[in-house]
Amino acid sequence: MASVKIGTRGSKLALSQTQQITDQLSAVGGFTAEIVPIKTDGDVLTGPLSQMGGTGVFAAELRAAVLDSRVDVAVHSLKDLPTAAVPGLSLAAVPVRADARDALCARDGMKLAELPQGATVGTGSPRRAAQLLAARPDLTIVDIRGNVDTRLARVPGLPGNPSDDVVPGKSADLDAVVLAAAGLGRIGRLDTVTEFLEADVMLPAPGQGALALECRTADTELSGVLGQALAAVDHHDTRLAITAERGLLARLEAGCSAPVGAFAYRKGSMLFLEAVVCSLDGTRTMRVKKATDGLTTVGATLLGIELAEELLADGAGNLADLAGSAK
Repeated sequence: MASVKIGTRGSKLALSQTQQITDQLSAVGGFTAEIVPIKTDGDVLTGPLSQMGGTGVFAAELRAAVLDSRVDVAVHSLKDLPTAAVPGLSLAAVPVRADARDALCARDGMKLAELPQGATVGTGSPRRAAQLLAARPDLTIVDIRGNVDTRLARVPGLPGNPSDDVVPGKSADLDAVVLAAAGLGRIGRLDTVTEFLEADVMLPAPGQGALALECRTADTELSGVLGQALAAVDHHDTRLAITAERGLLARLEAGCSAPVGAFAYRKGSMLFLEAVVCSLDGTRTMRVKKATDGLTTVGATLLGIELAEELLADGAGNLADLAGSAK
């Protein structure tokens, strides 16, 4: 077959994770594959991510490129993918998930509990900000944007950081930043992590640490080489987990601007899902956990919806701006 075109955002992280997937697909399918970087609104627009139109800002242009056949497969960070399906496209593969946790990268090797009173912590995520404030109400949260290296450069003395004069006023000016452990791992920067934040402190974004491989629905046919290769890299337990997390998110109708965390995992014959909804200032949080023995896509989706219904019934819509609470 002709060379398979794999579409991705052009950031260092996106290219790195896409290269790993491309190598797997071409090895399994026995075809050549080329990476096609695509500029998205999320890469072009400036300002807080939470005000840029939600989760779709990184996905829409990639999805359009698949639909008009500029590329055959789009590789998304799953947490950037809106929960609504697009006619003509299928989520063909969800490879095995990397570490879903958030990671604190702080000066002087400090952990969250060791940061000084009023320390400045950078994040562009309302979910991270709210959970940080729930744990440490004294912290000063600073809204930051930019790629992983740009964010890490905000903290003095981290391994691999450039000299402090790269971005005047925006370098070495924070005590810590919080980033996804998976992203740091994929670009070889885990040496900057001073603490991995466990679920009892910070639940990750739904889908965090996982990748989504989206293609035209016709190309998922197992009679085709591409369809077979995509099926081969799909990881059943990861797909179940992200299906539950996204089921919850869809029912809450919450995007990346809502302080909602969720993490699902399979243990034995059960699929567990834990979720948290916070007020933006972290003063109020609701946390729930539920399990199912329905280890199917339908079972996982129902688990997410049921947990969302529990949260909404208990007043989660009063904590955060959740469209689903109006139903």
